[in-house]
Amino acid sequence: MKTIFRIIFFGLLFFDSLALYSQIPEGFVEIREYIPDIVIDLRYYTDHNFLGRKVNGYEASKCYITKAAADSLAKVQEELKRFGLSLKIYDAYRPQRAVDDFVRWAKDLSDTLTKKEFYPTVDKSRLFADGYIAEKSGHSRGSTVDLTIVPFPVAEQEEFDLDNQCECYKSVDERFRDNSLDMGTGFDCFHPLSHTMNNNISPQQRANRLLLFSLMEKHGFKNLSEEWWHFTLINEPFPDTYFDFVIK
Repeated sequence: MKTIFRIIFFGLLFFDSLALYSQIPEGFVEIREYIPDIVIDLRYYTDHNFLGRKVNGYEASKCYITKAAADSLAKVQEELKRFGLSLKIYDAYRPQRAVDDFVRWAKDLSDTLTKKEFYPTVDKSRLFADGYIAEKSGHSRGSTVDLTIVPFPVAEQEEFDLDNQCECYKSVDERFRDNSLDMGTGFDCFHPLSHTMNNNISPQQRANRLLLFSLMEKHGFKNLSEEWWHFTLINEPFPDTYFDFVIK
């Protein structure tokens, strides 16, 4: 009888955990609720990413983030608007199942569909060793964001063509025509030129990176030095929790 009760008890816990994954946890918001004029380019909901397909866990073009991070981003946005600029978000909260999807993809060395654009100079077998892919991501804690700056009015962006990829580290006229300020590389470019303080870029590209870096740092974010687009709220509310609710 005790065994039956244990099975029932743990079964209820299991279904409760599934219910949690289907709901937005308290403390999270959809970013456009706080910053209605922010630009969203949610790459993992599309095929324009290094997997070349929609990533597991992204079932809607919605962008969730902790309220604390959204409050800080709103302050950055207000400063940029004075100069006719806006933040553009590539990714914010990322379900753990999406990270797991990245890991599975990285282990499949036969899948090099997007190599030309996203990792043109890196052997795929090196993605773990070189730190481009990991089994945990700060994005799953809800206070990390990948972003850039775009001018207002926002220009139309070209359509991504999987059959006509361009190396992400090349000049702005040669790589994918993102509608953002020129930051020296494309988003998610696995290349040393993506390192925030790399000096092998033009003065204007460095100035654009510095603008983003300075405003984000001013309002409580720290940058990942290998990725000019990647910032985490220093006082993140869930520093030890990796969430896995689906974006829908």
